[in-house]
Amino acid sequence: MSRSGRDDPGPEELRERAAEDEAIADALEDLVVELRDEPIKESRLEGLFDEATTSDPGIWNTVTAFIDVEDREAVVTDESKLARGKWAPEIVEGCDAMVTIDVQRGLMPDDFAYLVGSELQDRITEFREEAAKKRQAAADLEANADGE
Repeated sequence: MSRSGRDDPGPEELRERAAEDEAIADALEDLVVELRDEPIKESRLEGLFDEATTSDPGIWNTVTAFIDVEDREAVVTDESKLARGKWAPEIVEGCDAMVTIDVQRGLMPDDFAYLVGSELQDRITEFREEAAKKRQAAADLEANADGE
């Protein structure tokens, strides 16, 4: 509990959360580099590619990869398909990020890398923006505490 008596995080906790967000963004950036520089079949997103390019688009419309960051490295923990209104991807414990792509039979590896890379860049931007907000909130709390 904070000094104000509420369960609001203090500056140190906000900075720790910001550092976690930055670590996730860094790990996702490494995944983008891997997508760009390595063959898809040798990447951590091979399962997502396989599911997106071989699933029947008459049954499935999207595939999601669940990503957990462990020791500053992005680990794809699972891939899950979503049918048109039939069922939703399960919630994966410890999932730090998700990337979703439409099922597209015959999608070329370069196109896959571009689509997934773009989605990952969006997640990276979100994590970096959230980290910046948390650092600013920590600075504001400290400035307010100094002014009391």
